[in-house]
Amino acid sequence: MKPIPHEFAIAEVYMPPLLVAAFWGLIAAIVTARLLNRYRLARYFFYPPLVFIAFTIIYTVLIGTFVIGI
Repeated sequence: MKPIPHEFAIAEVYMPPLLVAAFWGLIAAIVTARLLNRYRLARYFFYPPLVFIAFTIIYTVLIGTFVIGI
């Protein structure tokens, strides 16, 4: 059984695990959006900012579930 982290200590500042997962989810969504723009695939989406928010939520859930274990 994997222990659930209660908080992360980064430079003596305590942060909740969901905040850390959201930060890494946002970074992953930015990288994905830049790759979609670079290869001109973002033009196939009706509203790219909404797709960016969706990617952020999807990555946050995946990182929180499989990496951090929230």
